[in-house]
Amino acid sequence: MDLIQGIGLWLVVINLVTLALYGLDKKRAKSGQWRIPEQTLLLAAFAGGGAGALAGMELFRHKTRKPAFRILVPVSIGLWVVILAVAVWKTGGTL
Repeated sequence: MDLIQGIGLWLVVINLVTLALYGLDKKRAKSGQWRIPEQTLLLAAFAGGGAGALAGMELFRHKTRKPAFRILVPVSIGLWVVILAVAVWKTGGTL
């Protein structure tokens, strides 16, 4: 597995995990249970799960009114676009 494939696999896994975290947190919010800290949700987005976070925000209508999430989740996606572009450029690979 080369670098690009590794990054791609990581992004698939972290986005699925992040989507699940947003869904779980929404479920817990509705039932008054212990919540996942906002820092954890944002960390998952910046770890590569920005698309999963954005999907979770829209799908579950969760954290959509929080300015930090409305700003930082798209920023995390942009960051990973840059990381992936640099990795492709440096390795001479293709997507």
